[in-house]
Amino acid sequence: MIVYDIIRPILELMVVIPGMILAYLPVKSYMKQPLGRIVSWMLPLLLGACVICGGISYRLNDSVGILLLLVAASAMVIYHRTLKISLWKSVSIFLAVSAVFACVNSISRAVNAKLTADLNITQNEPWFCLKAEIFYNAMCWLFVLLAWYPASHAARTMIADDNFAQTWYIFWIVPSIFIVLNIFMVPTYRSTLYTGRILAGYIVISLVLLAILVLFYAMFLAMANGLNRNARLQQENHFLSLQKERYANLQTAIEETRQARHDMRHHFLRLSSMAERGDLDEIKKYLSNMMEKMSGKIPDQSLHFCENQAADSIISHYAALAAKEEISFKAAIELPAEIPTDEIDLCLVLSNLLENAVEASIRTEKSRRKINLEVRLHHTHLILIQVENAFSGQIQEKNEVFQSSKRDGNGIGIESVRRISEKNGGSSSFQYKNGIFTAKIILRTKSA
Repeated sequence: MIVYDIIRPILELMVVIPGMILAYLPVKSYMKQPLGRIVSWMLPLLLGACVICGGISYRLNDSVGILLLLVAASAMVIYHRTLKISLWKSVSIFLAVSAVFACVNSISRAVNAKLTADLNITQNEPWFCLKAEIFYNAMCWLFVLLAWYPASHAARTMIADDNFAQTWYIFWIVPSIFIVLNIFMVPTYRSTLYTGRILAGYIVISLVLLAILVLFYAMFLAMANGLNRNARLQQENHFLSLQKERYANLQTAIEETRQARHDMRHHFLRLSSMAERGDLDEIKKYLSNMMEKMSGKIPDQSLHFCENQAADSIISHYAALAAKEEISFKAAIELPAEIPTDEIDLCLVLSNLLENAVEASIRTEKSRRKINLEVRLHHTHLILIQVENAFSGQIQEKNEVFQSSKRDGNGIGIESVRRISEKNGGSSSFQYKNGIFTAKIILRTKSA
């Protein structure tokens, strides 16, 4: 009987373990340590906390409510400290899981009342009966299994979506409301559940709350996916407009070259006439005047960087911006016309890196402004990208996450590049030393 009573509070606390597993599913790529290492120290820590707090609850013959709150709060702090995401995201995810388990707790309370209805228990018991505790844990583990795929795919995409960043500031409110509602529903006296049809109503309300919460999460994911698709369409339209702009520039260059060739024949005839007269000074004057007039018509040889139109459009756009800001721009690009990869991801990586490089260079004195870009295809299955640019001032980095220089919080551009490279199965590294920032990215092609 004593062992039976000791196990009950421990089991009630052990729902923290499936809760942590579910919370980690959408953020596996943001862990600061390998998964195996986190499990090796966190699992014994959580088990120990559950056993110790369960023992304290048994010793005091009191509910685990306060102790569960302390264990959950400690677990949330550990959860945030082991991830490379913002506080708003980590807290929102943790509360979202807690809200579901709070609803399951209410359902388990109703099951406990049903199982113990014939035991003539008059006083409030601090814990569920053993069968209800087993039901509680089984329901939590079942929910983890049911939510495994959406949490590790759809929810993971939503967390990685930079266009959804502001929503996390308010998302936590909804799960918090559901947690408070479930706490408010706990009856003060055990006998209350057996008054009239209150127990039936309690079961219905608990199930309805869980259904509403799950429906809210599903709608939230659908909305996030819709926003992500819209953002991707906007990005595609932006890249398409850059390609159109690039095409227009090429047409202009071709027309200017054709006109220059047409005019060149007349210039040669005039120069030949001057040479026959031996008028050397007039020839020098004419050549000087001709070069001055043609300087704006000679097409820029840097207009074309590579055969791949998508990448060429992005690089040309930022090369033009660099020229406008008097930034030295050197590019060595070796990309074929067709690359077996997602061109949107490639363009996002290039545009984020080059935009950061241009903005950093603008804040640097003119004599040091420079951007060096190297992109090449390695053995048909790897795209190697390296961007170097000068910078001034201090680069803020917190927990291996670069902070934005334009606003408070994490920098979105570099984190977006990291996310794309990780999703692609590649890698990314960023170094800054002696006033030079270097980004090295590896993307895998579909033929890898």
